[in-house]
Amino acid sequence: MKLVVAIVQDKDSNRLSNALVQEGFRATKLASTGGFLRAGNTTFMIGIEDERVHEVLNVIRSNCKVRDQLVSPVSPMGSTTDAYIPFPVEVQVGGAAVFVVPVERFEHF
Repeated sequence: MKLVVAIVQDKDSNRLSNALVQEGFRATKLASTGGFLRAGNTTFMIGIEDERVHEVLNVIRSNCKVRDQLVSPVSPMGSTTDAYIPFPVEVQVGGAAVFVVPVERFEHF
């Protein structure tokens, strides 16, 4: 058994949730916040049999897309202004950060 932890952008959350249900996968959703852009994310925790991990990864891959976004950096508070970029910067956001970890024991009550 494995635990798949997928951190996805909020824009992809509903689409992924619906796709997981449609494919018969049960998941727990947690609200989370990214550290880089401080934007809303959703963390999915999915317990799955070893032989079905590739199926879950395919569903995640198909429903979480990388996109470009313009970000206006906030001015640094308390640090030097040398590193401050005063204009919007294009960065890639979205997609999914996925961790697949072994589960030593699973109980369901």
